[in-house]
Parts: sequence; C-alpha cells; structure tokens
Amino acid sequence: MTDDRDVLRDVWFGRIPTCFTLCQDEITEREAEPYYLLLPRVSYLTLVTDKVKKHFQKVMRQEDISEIWFEYEGTPLKWHYPIGLLFDLLASSSALPWNITVHFKSFPEKDLLHCPSKDAIEAHFMSCMKEADALKHKSQVINEMQKKDHKQLWMGFQNDRFDQFWAINRKLMEYPAEENGFRYIPFRIYQTTTERPFIQKLFRPVAADGQLHTLGDLLKEVCPSAVAPEDGGKKNQVMIHGIEPMLETPLQWLSEHLSYPDNFLHISIIPQPTD
Repeated sequence: MTDDRDVLRDVWFGRIPTCFTLCQDEITEREAEPYYLLLPRVSYLTLVTDKVKKHFQKVMRQEDISEIWFEYEGTPLKWHYPIGLLFDLLASSSALPWNITVHFKSFPEKDLLHCPSKDAIEAHFMSCMKEADALKHKSQVINEMQKKDHKQLWMGFQNDRFDQFWAINRKLMEYPAEENGFRYIPFRIYQTTTERPFIQKLFRPVAADGQLHTLGDLLKEVCPSAVAPEDGGKKNQVMIHGIEPMLETPLQWLSEHLSYPDNFLHISIIPQPTD
C-alpha cells in the first residue's frame, strides 16, 4: 500500500468531545452530574463507555439498572456502528460537545441489538473484517493468518494500540502489484433520509480499461441521488471520518487509508446544512 502513515494515524486518533447526560426518566438517589469523554471515532460506544456506566451507576439503586443504551436527540445509537459514523450521520452539523443521553431502562428492542459483553463486540468486529477480506482477497489473507494474529488485531483495536493493530492489518491492505487494487472495495453508504440501513454492492476499484475508479464513480453508480447534477447546486455532503474527500479521489486509495479498522469504508450522505 502507498505509504501515507500520517493519514492512518490521523484517522485512528480522531476524537469527538462528548457530554453524556443521564435521561431524566431514570430514578436516581442524588443528582447525576454529566460525564465528559473524548470518544475515539474508530471504536464502538459499548467498548469505550465503561467509565460512563460506572459514573451513572453510582447515583442509582442496583434494582433500577438494566442494560445501558445511548440516544441522541431521540435516535437510539447503534453500538455496532462505529462512533465516527454515528456522529457524521446524525450530529455533524451540531455544536460540540456531542450531547448523548444515557438510559438504563426501556431498551428499544426494535432499534438496537443487545450487547451482552465485550465478546459480542469482538464477534461483530471480526465478522466485518472477514467479510471485507472476502471482498478484497477472496478471504485468502485473513484465512492464512494464525489465531494469534486475529487476537492481535482485536487487542490492538480494543486497547487503542495503533502500531499493534497495523502490524497485522497492513497485510489486509496489500494486493498483487499486477492487479492495481483489491478485487472489490468493501464499503457501506448510509443516509438518514431512507429506511434502508445502508447500501452495499460489488464495486471494483479499477475499470475494465485500467482506469482507477473514483469516489464519484462509486456514488454515480450505487447512489446517484448523492451526487449533484451537473447544473444543480450541491444538495448533499459526502463524509468519511468527518471530512469530505474530493469526489476525484481514487477509491483504492480511500479503501487503504480511510477505512475504519473493520476494513470497510463507512460513507455518510447527509443533506447540506442550511445556514
């Protein structure tokens, strides 16, 4: 892969200042102070909020505590979506800190998956990595790894260890020189304006004539409504990790550098904010 390690670092160490507040419906023995945290964009809410949980449980009775879940302006936050994706999709135009409401009761069964343990997060994360490698290398790279390599990927991710994670993840970002890129690009496109959770299709990084496909090419093919018509104004923002990459950016480069640790490009299409 091309050596832009600074980009990989910037993506990994991206943080969102967040203020957690206990829902007013929760029964407490004394007032619950808000809790402030810098959330890592690339992680999952249930992986990095143990301190939040402990903070609020201190003011509650044991019998009033069931599974924790989070909500932003009435929308339950899916723990199996990366934090950066949730923010880009739901809150990118709002002022910081990001205000998240914490709940311990009335779990929204229709909207959220349960997260009984860290094992559930690990299973989800590794399942995404395996799916991404099936698209990129017909699963050859991840299947050739030893169990300890899989463990190193997970531990590096869980413990926020950039070098530990990338020592192994680097192999998942390589491809034969003669091929100019992966077999298919692992991506998911999310929009708040549709009921569909996300768009995911097979898309190659290189066209039949050898030209590199760009982000714009991908959007025109799988989500044409996201791209402004030639004569029209810009209706949407196309966001990855809180930035709007140029539509001319080669998809292969984006996949190597702006994928989340699960090896997917998580792309948010959000309506252009009106001032």
